[in-house]
Amino acid sequence: MQPKPPPFDAELDAVLQVMAAEGSTLPDLTPEGIAAARQMLDAAVLDDEHLGRQGFFEVEDRVVPGPDGGPGVALLICRPSASSGPRPVIYHVHGGGMMMGNNRAGVDMIVDWARELNAVVVSVEYRLAPEHPHPAPVEDVYAGLSWTADHAREIGGDSERIVIAGVSAGGGLAAALTLLLRDRKGPRPVGQLLMGPMLDDRNDAPSAHQMQDLGVWDRTANEAGWTALLGSRRGGPDVSPYAAPARAEDLSGLPAAYLDVGSAETFRDEVVAYASRIWQAGGVAELHVWPGGFHGFEGFAPQAALARAALDARLNWLRRLLAE
Repeated sequence: MQPKPPPFDAELDAVLQVMAAEGSTLPDLTPEGIAAARQMLDAAVLDDEHLGRQGFFEVEDRVVPGPDGGPGVALLICRPSASSGPRPVIYHVHGGGMMMGNNRAGVDMIVDWARELNAVVVSVEYRLAPEHPHPAPVEDVYAGLSWTADHAREIGGDSERIVIAGVSAGGGLAAALTLLLRDRKGPRPVGQLLMGPMLDDRNDAPSAHQMQDLGVWDRTANEAGWTALLGSRRGGPDVSPYAAPARAEDLSGLPAAYLDVGSAETFRDEVVAYASRIWQAGGVAELHVWPGGFHGFEGFAPQAALARAALDARLNWLRRLLAE
């Protein structure tokens, strides 16, 4: 019998009901549905004028060298126009279930924080599954971060103060990137901001079963995303931690982590477990479990009280991290 799910926050539940009435709660992840979702996301990207925040940022699109044997990687760079001296860098990895999105998806929130912090934003575009399965996405993200660290001064940034940030699939890729950077002895970010991260291809935690057919990303959708990335390897014994960070045996030696997740979403238990394993390995992590939050609630209902609390907590963590 499917376990009883925890309740949604009342304010967020009202938003979900509106979404359900509009037929937009769960994505259609057939091949045709993925194509339609990609078109919808691409059509909703923010233009340079909006991202510039009335001239506060200079906005640039740049293609930098990709991984060996791969194409170039497209970066969106937003740097403070009037800044003097090297500034912190927020390296953003977009969400989209590994199958959708681009380097302007979700970056609005990051740009808002960067304005508060007088920081540079670099948002990376990676190849999407299923056309480009693992390791293409994480290798693209690694190549973009390596370029950012090597050229930080050129874009007004400080290579010693890079924070990696990602939501959902982007959070999973951000976590995988920190593992890859550690193991390859690459650039050392000061922090990883993992927001509702997609960490575990096994998709079998109690929260995944509890939230079946509920919210905006349930166990069925999650299986589709992981299968797109890993194919028949999904859930098997030989999945790389650079694809699914929950598979990592060793979580020591990682940058300080901020993790958050809703109590009423598929990823709850894998995120809590990941934070606990960072502590068990002697690392630094801050964990927030937002009561009644569904996956991505802060994006779907940014004015809700719980969403405002979540957004404030993330920004406050960044302030503390970058002030050290």
